[in-house]
Amino acid sequence: MDETGRHIVTFDAAAAGERLDRALAAALPILTRSRVKALIEGRRVALAGGGTIEEPSRKVKTGECFIVDIPEPEPAEPLPQARDLDILYEDDDLLVLDKPAGLVVHPAPGNPDNTLVNALLAHCGESLSGIGGVRRPGIVHRLDKDTSGVMVVAKNDAAHHALSKLFAAHDLTRVYHALVWGVPSPRQGTIEAAIGRHPVDRKRMAVRRTSGKRALTDYWVEKSFGPPLAPWASLVAAKLHTGRTHQVRVHFSHIGCPVVGDPVYGRSRSGARNTSLPASLKSFGRQALHAALLEFRHPRTGREMTFATELPQDMRKLVAEMNGVKLPD
Repeated sequence: MDETGRHIVTFDAAAAGERLDRALAAALPILTRSRVKALIEGRRVALAGGGTIEEPSRKVKTGECFIVDIPEPEPAEPLPQARDLDILYEDDDLLVLDKPAGLVVHPAPGNPDNTLVNALLAHCGESLSGIGGVRRPGIVHRLDKDTSGVMVVAKNDAAHHALSKLFAAHDLTRVYHALVWGVPSPRQGTIEAAIGRHPVDRKRMAVRRTSGKRALTDYWVEKSFGPPLAPWASLVAAKLHTGRTHQVRVHFSHIGCPVVGDPVYGRSRSGARNTSLPASLKSFGRQALHAALLEFRHPRTGREMTFATELPQDMRKLVAEMNGVKLPD
């Protein structure tokens, strides 16, 4: 049997009540249970007529038919792929860069190459090999594909260990800039709301009262745009005291001011029906979120290091247009 391609598995009464990953592994002996689990979590298994399945522990029912899509095997390790990087600082221990929007940080299902990791391997050579794991060498923290801004990368095991401890203890400073719908009230404050997986959509995060992890964000409004009594949007700064997945996006959506252009958490406030809004605001093509500042102690010297970058061109252009200024492309 060829491993790659689409396989259809129908279960009889003998499999009823079994975990899906175990039952599929038994029905497809070409696959190990761990491989089946990875396929399920990678959205490669669907219930015929019922959509994608994401829970390996889901119980099988008599007569259910599952479609298993097995992709072509990927290289065991990411390959070096050269591309221009906006490097802010580099020494023997670490590298700090300004990541552009649209660049995926590390290989993952759907993005097997042309990632930041591939570019780092081309830039740094074999010095990154094995640091932080095969699929994400050197990566201490990550930014979403469509979030731009400052990132630090470790170039050896000692630096990776020390920087990981800083991030785990939140013993560093991170400030984001975001364009959000409306104006937060008050204009300066703190959002403290636990974040965990969405109870239905496991690809999303959500504010959870009981099962989430503590999440704390300080924010302040730097400028608002539009009519004084009903502003369209605001430029805000957000200082993170915790590092939860999608924290800025979830927290501002939670207070009714989702990030402009956010396709996941901003749907309810897209503004598409408001004819008075600037067209560029309604059509902004990504979440308007930028990691603007990162401060941390150098893992070897202990020296305090500060890296700050201005808004990227697309966000600067949007701000200028809301101020009535037309910038060249």
